[in-house]
Amino acid sequence: MNLNSLDLNLLTALDALLREANVSRAALRIGLSQPAASHALQRLRDIFGDPLLVRTGARMELTPRAQALRAPLAQALDQVRGLFVPEDFDAARSERQFRLMMPDLAVELLMPPFMEKVTRLAPNVRIDVVPWRGSAIFHAEFARTIDLVISIGNAFKGFHRQLLYTDSDALAVRRGHPMAAKLTRREAFLAARHVGVIIRGGAEDLIDTWLRTKGIERHISLVVSGYLEALHVAARTDLVAFVPRRLIAALSKQFGLVTVTPPLDPGIDEQFMFHPTRAQMDPGSIWLRRLMLETGRELEQAKRRLS
Repeated sequence: MNLNSLDLNLLTALDALLREANVSRAALRIGLSQPAASHALQRLRDIFGDPLLVRTGARMELTPRAQALRAPLAQALDQVRGLFVPEDFDAARSERQFRLMMPDLAVELLMPPFMEKVTRLAPNVRIDVVPWRGSAIFHAEFARTIDLVISIGNAFKGFHRQLLYTDSDALAVRRGHPMAAKLTRREAFLAARHVGVIIRGGAEDLIDTWLRTKGIERHISLVVSGYLEALHVAARTDLVAFVPRRLIAALSKQFGLVTVTPPLDPGIDEQFMFHPTRAQMDPGSIWLRRLMLETGRELEQAKRRLS
C-alpha cells in the first residue's frame, strides 16, 4: 500500500482496539470520542480488508487476522516510540511514570529504601507497583506495559534477568508460642499446624514443592495468597509460617514475631530483577535498574554486617 496515504494515528487506534477488544474502552485509552474510534475502526477494516473485531453474543472478539497483528504491531510501535526517546534521562526534572510488578515481600523489603532514593533524586517521578500475577503473564504485550519485575525463577522470553539479592527461609511464630523452642526438631515441625502461601499463578507453596522431593508432607491448616498475610496470621494464632527470613526480621518487632531455624533447610532463595529487552538502552530504564540494583546490594551488605 502507499504509505504516504496512511495516517499513523490509525496505528495507535489499532493498537488500542486490539488490546481492549472494545471500541468504548479503546477510545478512552487513547483519548478519542467513541464515534471517532468507531470511524477509525471502519477505516482500518477497509485498509486490512478484514472486520478485525466481530460481535460474539454480548462481547466483541478479535478475528484471526487481528490476533496475528498484535505482536508485530506492538514491535513496530515500540520502534517508532524509540525514535523519540531522549538521549539522556534527567532524573531531577523528569515526570516519568514507571510501572513495577513484584510480590508483597519485595514491596516490603525493597520499596521503602528504594523510594527514599527516588524522592531524593527524582521527586517528580511516579512509581506504580502492581502485584505479582504469575509467570504466565510474561509475553510480548505484557513487556510493553511494565518497566521492572521482581521475582524468583528463570529467565522469561523478552526479558533480561539480573540477581538482586539472596535470602533463606525460616519459621515465623508469635512471641510466646508454646512450641517455638521445639520447632527446630523435625517431629515438632511435622506435628505443627502451618499456614501455606500460594502466590497468584502458583499451584502450591514452593516450600511444599521442595519438601515433596524429600518425601515429606507438613500439616497445612490455612492457605493464603501472600507472605504478609501469612505473617499476620502467625502473629495472632499458633500457626507456623515458613517464609523468607528477611521478611520475618523486617516485621518481627511490629508483628511480635520470633524467628525459628527450621529442622529442614531449603537452601538459598534468589530474587531477580527482570526488565524488558525493548528497554535495554532506554536511559530512564537504565537509571531505574541501577537504583534498584543499588537497593538490592544494600540489603546484601546489611546481611553481611549482621552475620
